[in-house]
Amino acid sequence: MCKHEPEHGQKTAFKIFCVTAASLCPGSFLEQMEKVAAAGVDGVILREKTLSEEAYGALAEEVRRICHRYGVLFIAHSYPSAAGGGLVHLPEDGIGRAAPGQPFGVSVHSPEQARTAEQAGASYVTAGHIYSTACKAGIPPRGEAFLRAVVDAVSLPVYAIGGIGEENIARVAAAGAAGACLMSGFMQSREPAARLQRLRSAAASCLTEA
Repeated sequence: MCKHEPEHGQKTAFKIFCVTAASLCPGSFLEQMEKVAAAGVDGVILREKTLSEEAYGALAEEVRRICHRYGVLFIAHSYPSAAGGGLVHLPEDGIGRAAPGQPFGVSVHSPEQARTAEQAGASYVTAGHIYSTACKAGIPPRGEAFLRAVVDAVSLPVYAIGGIGEENIARVAAAGAAGACLMSGFMQSREPAARLQRLRSAAASCLTEA
């Protein structure tokens, strides 16, 4: 059974986010971001860890403009100042970096970290990595039981990340995740709109059962 029941008893929409990695794009990163945003993803987490804060801030301005043009949520990563007053995504050891009153999400790797994030006022957590992925080569995935444990530990939205695609996104939804985050699936796709449609259709196979 899927766990998608908010406070008022109506099912929430399963969300799909793009997590960026410019190094994975076969062509222009900004052109790829234009296609991803136009496809209608629910949000973009700009995760470019190799950039200096200054370079990241400049890139964030461009990506935020693209996201706003298509009504897509923009989420800065690690640098609260680059969020334009909006959401910032923080590593598990970065709780406390957000400016006072600034909404933030947190990457977690255990139910205990998820509870700590919730107590600190996080708006959501990402939990991973769920399946094997080249981004975490050699590190065993934590799996669906881990995802269920994180979902059960908090009342926050939990977004799964790591190795997620059309073949397993329904299982992520069935485990209770509020959504999924994909990196290479969008960064390397020539047709992100078609990929997003397949992902939404696959996730819906769980949502329609609940």
